[in-house]
Amino acid sequence: MIKAVRSRQPACDDPAAAKAARPAALELARRVLAIEADAISALAARLDEHFLSAVSLILERKGRVLVTGIGKSGHIARKIASTLSSTGTPAYFMHPAEASHGDVGMIDEGDVVIALSNSGESEELIGILPAVKRRGARLIALTGRPESTLARQADALLDAAVAQEACPLNLAPTASTTAALALGDALAVALLDARGFSAEDFHRSHPGGTLGRRLLSLVGDVMRRGEEVPAIPPEATLKQAIVEMSRGRLGMTAVVDAERRVLGIFTDGDLRRVLENTTTDVNATRIGEVMTRSPRTIAPQALAAEAVRLMELHKINQMLVVDERGLLVGALNMHDLFRAKAL
Repeated sequence: MIKAVRSRQPACDDPAAAKAARPAALELARRVLAIEADAISALAARLDEHFLSAVSLILERKGRVLVTGIGKSGHIARKIASTLSSTGTPAYFMHPAEASHGDVGMIDEGDVVIALSNSGESEELIGILPAVKRRGARLIALTGRPESTLARQADALLDAAVAQEACPLNLAPTASTTAALALGDALAVALLDARGFSAEDFHRSHPGGTLGRRLLSLVGDVMRRGEEVPAIPPEATLKQAIVEMSRGRLGMTAVVDAERRVLGIFTDGDLRRVLENTTTDVNATRIGEVMTRSPRTIAPQALAAEAVRLMELHKINQMLVVDERGLLVGALNMHDLFRAKAL
């Protein structure tokens, strides 16, 4: 007869033990973050002419940029290739194991290969170096060991050495992968700046998802139109302006002439300032006398992100939208931009 053996529950299933372990977990997590932060700070202190050489190799290349690595370095290599591509330096990830079985044929003279290996001795990576050299490509090594085989074969060296891994065993790639990732970001941003890559260029690289909507939405896509836009003539009374502002629910009303050319704006803030004067007669005061003249305006074809920037810069919550003739065609406020995910 086989007796059933009751398994012992792991200590982590004990509520008391789990509670006791919480301070230790927080302390370990803080230590990990501190080690990785120190690793990145050390990188900044070591940047020198070698980094500039890597930037020059990529800027002056005639061909493509290929980024390669195996294991955890391979994951970082993929991300670096993606970041380079989205910031104006088209790059491709090349798996070193696949490269040794034919994919090395994608390398051509004039290309630049960025090879990642913390040890600088990864067998799959070292195995393709002769082919990289024979095909006339230039090699940038991103490694934690400047004396390694990979580093010695490189035309430019990016030193990603770290004092220790954040893993308590000092084994799992942690600080070293963070350092490599940060160094790749530094390279991408340096290239972006050197190339004069603009916000519009970045927008074109990110057409999809929330980021694409935020970057590519135009003012004309999110603005209020027609009857939704509060507007009154300059001879309207302050009382009429208040009624129009309440109707439009934008916290303001445009002041326009007979052709709808913008003459000014009257906002909630203007209203409070006017009403501070106890002698103000809302039935007799003409809005043209108390409006803000020459208000901030924006064109409908401008990016919604630009409207956000201007509102934040000038500390305003609403903007009038005008065409090339200065005629009122729309209006928007921060709430409209928030709903459009332009913030």
